[in-house]
Amino acid sequence: MITSRVFAGRRYAVLGLARSGLATVEALVASGAGVTAWDDREDARDEAMALGADIGDPLDIDLIGFAGVVVSPGVPLNRHPIAAHAREAHVPIIGDVELFAEAQAELPAHKLVGITGTNGKSTVTALVTHMLESAGIPTLMGGNIGLPILSRDPLPEGGVYVLELSSYQIDLSHSLACDVALLTNITPDHLDRYDGFAGYAASKARLFSLQHRDQVAIVAVDDDPSKIIAGRINHRLHRVSAKDIDPADQARWPALQGPHNAQNAVCAIAVCRTLGLDDEQIETGLATYKALPHRMELVGEVAGVRWFNDSKATNAASAAPALAAFPPAPDQRLHWIAGGKAKGDGLAACRPWFPNVKRAYLIGEAMDGFAAEIGDAVPVDRSGDLASAVAQAAAAAAPGDIVLLSPACASFDQFKSFEDRGDRFRALVKALGA
Repeated sequence: MITSRVFAGRRYAVLGLARSGLATVEALVASGAGVTAWDDREDARDEAMALGADIGDPLDIDLIGFAGVVVSPGVPLNRHPIAAHAREAHVPIIGDVELFAEAQAELPAHKLVGITGTNGKSTVTALVTHMLESAGIPTLMGGNIGLPILSRDPLPEGGVYVLELSSYQIDLSHSLACDVALLTNITPDHLDRYDGFAGYAASKARLFSLQHRDQVAIVAVDDDPSKIIAGRINHRLHRVSAKDIDPADQARWPALQGPHNAQNAVCAIAVCRTLGLDDEQIETGLATYKALPHRMELVGEVAGVRWFNDSKATNAASAAPALAAFPPAPDQRLHWIAGGKAKGDGLAACRPWFPNVKRAYLIGEAMDGFAAEIGDAVPVDRSGDLASAVAQAAAAAAPGDIVLLSPACASFDQFKSFEDRGDRFRALVKALGA
């Protein structure tokens, strides 16, 4: 794990004890800090106590003198009372990524890459990591991709840390200065946590304001909000676009097909060139990359029908490229499973690709709203739940067809996470072929 003498003798409160919270407790205790930890789940509190933390709700204790309140990115600071309680005690609210930034000075000499954006950031994070590793550079990825960075062992000198950063993680950071910071794109998302779209975009843009003048900013300028952010950056800036990718080149990269992956590829190429990789190393990395789970993941072929798990598509803007990747053909029809807990952005981004869809199978809280929005554009089954949708799609699909789970919704109405939803889909598909 990553520890630091800078934490020794200080006291921190940790609120939220999922993966990153428990990793934070362990790293702080190992660094010699005092920790008061809390989660509503008793089993999580027991785990924190076993790691050496005191148990107490930060809302019920006097925070004066604490070095920080470390909160899970899932804690809605615009509504949670911890924000006011910490402010009254003049204690900063931070995240585990901020702790990593504060620990950096004691790590062997390295580079830090920060990757944010509404869509594509997980793929770009994994792709950059793969390209660097295939070039022989010690690399670790962490952050929003589900790997708490404090739980990782430090890299040797010359290594590269690659962090996927949500807007929440950026909000909780104050000294995170990335050697290379990248913005993939911005579309409306998480608007329940911000003062409209402008507030959300400002959170993303803040990653660049934390950089030093000699550090590099990379922005994909395929959407207008990203263009605006790029225009306000006054240090080293590289603008990139999906249009920079030659389709003939992209055809050589099996796991990077479709227009959305052209943007992912151009972003990763720009990062790796900045870090010194040559054209041959870059091509090798792109050609050998394998897709992440839950991101256009081929989970099986049953009776000639291919099944793709794109559970990570939690909004319409991220589902749209998946629909675009499967144009209709005489021997290929697309069956689309969508729905869940809607985020309020509707299906407008998907509408241009409705002609690609033979039939839609709708689930979850968004079922009726999505059905109304789709109207007569696509035949619709109100499936209700994922198991029913899979069964109905299996009955309707013919050899050569595609069944795509790309929900355009969050998962929390029926599942613990998008990973849980994707795992369930994978299991249902596997059962079809049993």
